[in-house]
Amino acid sequence: MINKKEALTLLHSKMQSVNLRKHCYSVAAVMRALAKHFGEDENLWEIVGLLHDGDYEFTKTDPGNHAKLMAQWVRELGEKNEELLTGIESHGWFHEGRLPQTRMQWALYSCDELTGLIIAVTLVRPDKKLANVTVENILSKWKSKSFAAGVKREDIENCEKELRIPLNGFIDIALKAMQGIHEELGL
Repeated sequence: MINKKEALTLLHSKMQSVNLRKHCYSVAAVMRALAKHFGEDENLWEIVGLLHDGDYEFTKTDPGNHAKLMAQWVRELGEKNEELLTGIESHGWFHEGRLPQTRMQWALYSCDELTGLIIAVTLVRPDKKLANVTVENILSKWKSKSFAAGVKREDIENCEKELRIPLNGFIDIALKAMQGIHEELGL
């Protein structure tokens, strides 16, 4: 299976936006934490999270190929792990009206939007430090649909039905994971 160093090299070769890279780092950290929570393969889940949006700069005007192109690039590196490849591809399924099928895919689907909300909450705080953000801070912005209006809260809420993690617990796992890489995120 592709390792983290190889995945980072691929991501950096295909994604120039520093902010998009930071989003991928965030999702990777949260996916690793969720894999640990479930007793799953932490490396596998982290790589899926790291590469899920890696083709965005190539597919932003062609959403039907989003995530498929990244999976193709990973295959071209010789990757044969179908769980990893399908995990990456599953990120783009919503463009086809398809839903995730596995716990890993649901974790990716649910945490992708949450990382953006956590960053938004962090950036409106006076110190802009992830270390000082709490679950309560995030939940206080949850019902304000005008705050981080692009965040699909209903996607995040799938954590309860599909992952059987209460929303506040899901936010806690994600927040702690992101706090653990705050230096990489510059927050």
